[in-house]
Amino acid sequence: MSAARYLVTGGAGFIGSHLALALAAAGQQVRVFDDFSSGRLEHLAGADALPGVVEIVRGDLRDAEAVRAAAAGVEVIFHEGAIASVPRSLVEPTTTLDVNVKGLLNTLEAARSGSARRVVIASSSAIYGDTRDLPLSECLTPRPLSPYAAHKLCDEQLCAVYGRLYGLETVALRYFNVFGPRQDPEGAYAAVVPRWAAAMLRGDTVFINGDGETSRDFCYVENVVQANLLAGTAPPAGVAGEVFNIACGEQATLNQVYAAIRGLVARHHPAAADAAPEYSDFRPGDVRHSLADIGKARRTLGYEPGHTVERGLAEAVAWYAGALLESGAGEARPVRAGDQAGRRPSQPFRSRV
Repeated sequence: MSAARYLVTGGAGFIGSHLALALAAAGQQVRVFDDFSSGRLEHLAGADALPGVVEIVRGDLRDAEAVRAAAAGVEVIFHEGAIASVPRSLVEPTTTLDVNVKGLLNTLEAARSGSARRVVIASSSAIYGDTRDLPLSECLTPRPLSPYAAHKLCDEQLCAVYGRLYGLETVALRYFNVFGPRQDPEGAYAAVVPRWAAAMLRGDTVFINGDGETSRDFCYVENVVQANLLAGTAPPAGVAGEVFNIACGEQATLNQVYAAIRGLVARHHPAAADAAPEYSDFRPGDVRHSLADIGKARRTLGYEPGHTVERGLAEAVAWYAGALLESGAGEARPVRAGDQAGRRPSQPFRSRV
C-alpha cells in the first residue's frame, strides 16, 4: 500500500467519496476502504486528475484484519462506513448492528494498534429521538427510537471509552439529513431528496409518509465535508472526545422541501410544476421534528455551512437532472418516501440557529 495519510472508510459511498476527493484535491494521500455494497467506483471518477493520490482498498468493516491492514500508516481515520438507514435497521437489526457497531470497534482497534492519532466518526441526529426541546443541542439526553439510532449512540460511547482508556483522539459528528450529488435515488431505503428528485424527473408520483408537516434540518454534503476536514485537523484541546451537531440550523417541513424540489425539477421537466404528492401513514421509527443547534461546531471547529438548503437543493437537482436525463433512466412508477420532504410550503425555510 502507498504511504497514505488519511483513511476514509466507506470512501466510495455518498459522503465518503466527497470527503476522499476533497482531501485529494488538497494534495493529500488518501486510502479508501469500501466493500462496494452501496459505494461505487464511479463516485471516485476524476481522482487521477487531482493533485493528491486516492488508493482504493476493497474490504469489509466486519473483517478486523482487513481494517487493520487498511489503517496501516495513516494519521487520521474518517469513519463513514455504515448501513445508514433507520428503516433498514428495523428490518435487519442484527446485520446493521454488526456493520455499524462491530465495524467501528474494528476501526478503533486498528487505530489503537497502529499509527492513527485521531478517528472522526459519522454519528447521527437520530440519537436525539422525538424530543420537543428544539433546537437540539449536544447536551440533551439521547432518546433513540430505532436500532440505527441506538447503534450510533453506542458508537459515540465506544469513542469516548477509547479516548479515556487509550488516549485515542476521537470526534463524533452528528449529521442531520445530509443530501447532495451521488446520493443513490433508488432502492427501498433511498433518502428523500434524491428519490423525489429522480421521481419527478421521470414524471412519477411521489408518496409522502405522514402529513408532510414533519420537519428536518437538511444539510448539503459540502457542509459535511467541511466539518470533517475541520474535525480531522483541529488541535485536540476542546475537540478530542467531543460530539458536534453538523447541519445548517434551518428547519424545513417535508412539504416545503417537496415544493422546492418540484420548482427546481420544473426547469428541466416542465410537467413537474403541477405535480402533487400523495400521502400515506407515518413510518415507524421516524421522529416528528428536528432542528440543530450548531453553535458548538461554530465556536470550537470554526464550522460555518457554506450552502443553505436552497442552494444545496439547486445544485443537487441540477446534478440529478444531468445524470438521469443523460442515462434516460427508469420507467414511471410511484415512489414512496418519508423522512424528509412534501405539499406546497406555507412559508420559506426557517433559519432559527
